[in-house]
Amino acid sequence: MTSSRKKKQKRQWRQVDLHLHTPASADWAEPGVTFLDWLQATERKGLDIVAITDHNTVAGVARLRQELERLSWLENSGRLQNEEKAALKEFRRLGEKVLVLPAFEFTATFGFHVLGIFPPETSVRQLELLLLRLNVPADKLDEGSTEVGATADVLTAYRLIHEAGGLVIAAHANSTHGVAMRNFPFGGQTKIAYTQDPHLHGLELTDLESTGRRTTARFYNGSKPEYPRRMHCIQGSDAHRLRRDPKDKAHLGIGDRTTEVLLPDVSFEALKAIFEGHDFTLTRPYRAAKAPFDHVSAAREQGSSIVQSFHESMSRSGGRMHKVLCDVVAFANTKGGTIYVGVSASRKGVPAGIANPEEAIASLRAEMPRKITPPLEVTMDTLQSQGKQVLRLVVPEGSDKPYMIDDIKVYVRQEAETNLAVRDEVVQLIRETLAQTEPPAEKMGVPAATPQPTPWQEGRPVEPPKVGVQIVETVERKGVFYHTVKDLRNGNIVRNVTRESARKLWRYAITQMETNPVVADKVKWTGDVGLWQKRRRARKTRYDFVQRMTNGSLEVYYGVTEEGIEGVWQRLLEEEGTA
Repeated sequence: MTSSRKKKQKRQWRQVDLHLHTPASADWAEPGVTFLDWLQATERKGLDIVAITDHNTVAGVARLRQELERLSWLENSGRLQNEEKAALKEFRRLGEKVLVLPAFEFTATFGFHVLGIFPPETSVRQLELLLLRLNVPADKLDEGSTEVGATADVLTAYRLIHEAGGLVIAAHANSTHGVAMRNFPFGGQTKIAYTQDPHLHGLELTDLESTGRRTTARFYNGSKPEYPRRMHCIQGSDAHRLRRDPKDKAHLGIGDRTTEVLLPDVSFEALKAIFEGHDFTLTRPYRAAKAPFDHVSAAREQGSSIVQSFHESMSRSGGRMHKVLCDVVAFANTKGGTIYVGVSASRKGVPAGIANPEEAIASLRAEMPRKITPPLEVTMDTLQSQGKQVLRLVVPEGSDKPYMIDDIKVYVRQEAETNLAVRDEVVQLIRETLAQTEPPAEKMGVPAATPQPTPWQEGRPVEPPKVGVQIVETVERKGVFYHTVKDLRNGNIVRNVTRESARKLWRYAITQMETNPVVADKVKWTGDVGLWQKRRRARKTRYDFVQRMTNGSLEVYYGVTEEGIEGVWQRLLEEEGTA
């Protein structure tokens, strides 16, 4: 069933539910439901776009199309009964109101679920051929079962669905059969691959409306060092019935948990473009009885980080516009990020707002080419928050680093702070750019380098945290201590840092090392790792961790925040009761 609505319209928020089952799924919970009943339920919920995602089958798509084709054939033959005529009229009316996309929920190796969603004109045979390529047995193509034996692995499923023109969504990623489940016994590198693969368009989550510090969407917002790719996060009903089960509210009905998408028209192409883009404010959880989701308030809840910053104004007085430009350069030299102007990072209070956003954007567009080199494309628009207009700048990671202000000043982002880059950081930025432009060594006839063990394997029982700093060497020259500091997020090493010249996090680490050195007997040990101390700073709890090396020496990791705490370090905090 397809919709004829292709005409371009003004962008509007459209309600979508991209995870819906039909009676073609073996675990459908309501007997006697027709496909017309199913379509009428989507309209009752005000849905604009839906996807039929039966388990490892497109039999539901086929049966819906067959019923419509049967009624159309009877009409052309002049054999329609009154009841059939009414049904055909209703099918066609609903076809103009709701865009129905053919899809499936595939069960990959180890039971992980993946949604493949396709253009409305995609044939059933094309989709069945794809399911066969994904190793769904031919004799199970019509069963609609979650269990279909040994199938393709997750990454192969992502790739084949994407190559077939589909939208690839990891189903209920944080829940049962999801690729981002917590405490699932597979390696960290596997989890990274399953959630950061370039063929994956988005994650479907069941906790999208949650506000806790450990929500899944916050985990994939680009601030985690091992998960630098920010992911589009949506929610869906995963409905196996028309209405919510009155005996078990967890069993949702059609349209009970949906997403709104800001679309120029109701089409698969417009929907897919959102997921292939980098504007994460174009989707939001649908709220039937509450105020619309406020992206600025959600950003303030997370606070300043390596991927976002806040400025209450950008007036030229006081150098405020210059600070915004410094952030632009810092994000371009790091991993990209979002800048909000007209609002502070404080979770409380109404934003100050921008009185004339168009003028502010025009000023920035005039100032950036004059101040920033090399040229950098920055997306700018406005968002509404608590009745105020807030300016948003989306800065991509630059491809021609280092980026500079006034041709001489290079800024980088270190966690929640923008800092002038020191010499070693500038050298590293240049090396990154050269590495992207130089051909691989083997193509030039040079043997590939022998892989070297990662530093944590050399005498370290476990891998260090992924955020914070480590002082790897200290020397004294004429009464002044010079330190070599390592950034645990990116591995960059900066030499000749003194307490006076250090930026905030480095200065904290140096001060602690010089005035409050670790005493092994006072560390709270769990095996070979331990907690030395913790403190609250800039709205975040920061931990100083210690690791006992195989030779008996100690390594200290200062200022570690939750973004870098996983595995043994997370278990350490849980055992200490501080997580």
